[in-house]
Amino acid sequence: MVLILAETQKGKFKKAAFETATYGNKTAQALGTECAALVLGAASGLEELGKYGASKVYHVPDAALDNFDSQVYAAVISEVAGKVGANVVIFSHSALGKATAGRVAVRMNAGSVTGVNSAPLVEGGAFRVRKGVFSGKAFAEYELKSDAKVLTLMGNSIQPEAGGEPAAVEEISVQIPEAKVTVKKLERVEGVTPLPEAELVVSAGRGMKGPDNWGIVEELADVMGATTACSRPVADTGWRPHHEHVGQTGIAIRPNLYIAIGISGAIQHLAGVNNSKTIVVINKDPEAPFFKAADYGVVGDLFDVVPRLTEAMKKFKAEQ
Repeated sequence: MVLILAETQKGKFKKAAFETATYGNKTAQALGTECAALVLGAASGLEELGKYGASKVYHVPDAALDNFDSQVYAAVISEVAGKVGANVVIFSHSALGKATAGRVAVRMNAGSVTGVNSAPLVEGGAFRVRKGVFSGKAFAEYELKSDAKVLTLMGNSIQPEAGGEPAAVEEISVQIPEAKVTVKKLERVEGVTPLPEAELVVSAGRGMKGPDNWGIVEELADVMGATTACSRPVADTGWRPHHEHVGQTGIAIRPNLYIAIGISGAIQHLAGVNNSKTIVVINKDPEAPFFKAADYGVVGDLFDVVPRLTEAMKKFKAEQ
């Protein structure tokens, strides 16, 4: 059996949960088995995971799991996998998944590959997966020879596919160890799609000249329904909050569309965004390194180009 962890936030499924369920179903089909989902803590609408490929949903509703602790989660997930006979466990490549997958792999004596980006290839008993390496400049294929396997799936690698029926939900009882982490306070950014899940991202850099000019970036993002981001120097100087920093030292993203405004394109920034499906660069310097990585480029003053782009987007949407 393939078991996927369906992540929730405030009791509701994240987009990554449906991506992971779809990926788990594809993996199960390749192995000739079934895919089940595991939900930890309080959550609603669990049966919906069936529409994305989960034949069954296991739920551990204990309130002790409402706050994340990687050691507790690893113990619970490993025990559930053993009880239901799962030999493949799949996480999203999120902060939770990255913190927990290795612990689960050790407990299950499993081979593990993190950050996979395509469905596994199963041929002649061999189980192979692919992931990006060298900051996304190349791909590597890994063969897992262990009986048990643990994977994490990169966000936006698999499009969620809804087509099945709601799944049966079963509460499962497991031993929950005492947490070693006490959560005193939890603060989340509300009202926007988190960058790792965003399909549209509008980002800007020092070419904005100051935080007071950010209105044109936010307006474009609002019209598009996009999430805003920034380069590291912008976050370091306090122009924008650090949770918007994308790049090698910030958040690595892979949206369908990434618009870079006034960003030169240093290698550290490119490493975190070059898996974007389409990159659009707006910069007045025709020699900016970012143009080499761009699918589309506009050489011009961003204070002229961005408002025009926003107006064109408004007109386009009004005609739909």
